[in-house]
Amino acid sequence: MARYSEPLTSTKYGEPQTSNEKVNHPSHYNDGNIEVIDYIEDKQLGFCLGNAIKYISRAGKKYKDKEVEDLKKAIWYIERRIYELEKENK
Repeated sequence: MARYSEPLTSTKYGEPQTSNEKVNHPSHYNDGNIEVIDYIEDKQLGFCLGNAIKYISRAGKKYKDKEVEDLKKAIWYIERRIYELEKENK
């Protein structure tokens, strides 16, 4: 699968964007060997599991004081996926 790496080239008002890594490659999703979105897409995890991985991966990195909140969000998305699967299997 080809990796999407086309950076945003303009701002809201059309001025060139210098190097806005907060948009294109945020550090809280890039502390390992691969970017989180590339892993999610490669594994074809879908919305709920993808969000769970996102929140687990960034827990305590984007906002140090919100690690527990990020982990609770991951649990919420995993439980939502379980609900979807159980509903499909009825």
